[in-house]
Amino acid sequence: MEYPRARLYEEAAFIAYYFHWSHDEIMAMEHKERKKWCDEISKIHKKVNQEPENVFDVYKGM
Repeated sequence: MEYPRARLYEEAAFIAYYFHWSHDEIMAMEHKERKKWCDEISKIHKKVNQEPENVFDVYKGM
């Protein structure tokens, strides 16, 4: 089963937007590692903004 290209781009954009990591750094990660970073970024964003729901949290429930 192939990982959906749209999801890959969402993860890459999400991480790049917040951490400013390069395309090569992000794409070199395994899916589980990218997902973990997306989860951690979402937690930081929620805590900083004291928001119950984060519009950038596209990975909730995965």
